[in-house]
Amino acid sequence: MLVLSFAVSGAGNCVTVEDMPYVYARSRLGSFVLPARCPHRGGPLHLATVEPDRARLVCPWHERASSVRRALSSGVPVVRNGNRATAVFPHEAGTPHHLTHRPLSADLAGKTLEDRS
Repeated sequence: MLVLSFAVSGAGNCVTVEDMPYVYARSRLGSFVLPARCPHRGGPLHLATVEPDRARLVCPWHERASSVRRALSSGVPVVRNGNRATAVFPHEAGTPHHLTHRPLSADLAGKTLEDRS
């Protein structure tokens, strides 16, 4: 397993592993590690909106929806400590990776219960 720490927000908030970028998303439904590319056509899923009446992320390119609940229950395991997230990726230890920055939509950079306490 590949264990990596990266920023929750700001510089270094995106970790790329084997050409797939991931960000730490904070929504009204909870926090989770999100692939920053839509599985449909590679759109910028880190800029997705959360449907107000359903637990779905909507890609800004083609309006393809993905389940937030699935990301919360079966996504990449993650623990947050302050502005750092430590995640366990399903890759071999030592797999090449790098940190960058990706802006997040307002729906994915929002406050969660852990931010309010």
